[in-house]
Amino acid sequence: MRNIINRLKSLYPISETTLQELAKHVEYCRFPKKHLLVKENIFCKYAYFIERGITRSYWLVDGEEITTSFAGEGSIVFSMDEFYYNKVSEEFVETLEKVEAYRILLTDLTHLLETNIELSNWGRIIHQNEYRRLHRSHKERLTLPAKERYEAFRRQFPDICQRVNLCYIASYLGITPSTLSRLRANE
Repeated sequence: MRNIINRLKSLYPISETTLQELAKHVEYCRFPKKHLLVKENIFCKYAYFIERGITRSYWLVDGEEITTSFAGEGSIVFSMDEFYYNKVSEEFVETLEKVEAYRILLTDLTHLLETNIELSNWGRIIHQNEYRRLHRSHKERLTLPAKERYEAFRRQFPDICQRVNLCYIASYLGITPSTLSRLRANE
């Protein structure tokens, strides 16, 4: 759990006691590339702490996959619909590489967040950061030209550009794959 622990501690000072308590509730898992961790219209019941690998979240809109986010080492992924609203997911979370993860039941995660102030504060910071990312991404898609959106993406996700299919990045940026290829050729 090295990558996960490093990420947790980089966001909030988590004690060894809290890490031990968290470790009691997680289970190590491996998933192949292209595996769906979360599926639209299905209860998943788990959150996944990503130790190795990358995932992407996406919606299906009129049969087209629209990428909404990426998560790499040290991140947590889950269905927000399920976790917050007890509803089936409206999105998919897919592995883009072989993934090693630790899964936790959403009910256990909820209990830990409600009873452990360190994990509660960590969760608050995760959500603050995600809100800021979503807000910034929305603003960039509405106001910046494609080249500047791509440059902002590269700053935010430097390792993603080298590790995932360009069509997923183009979808996230709201541009065509051919536009992204032209932008990359002019780097």
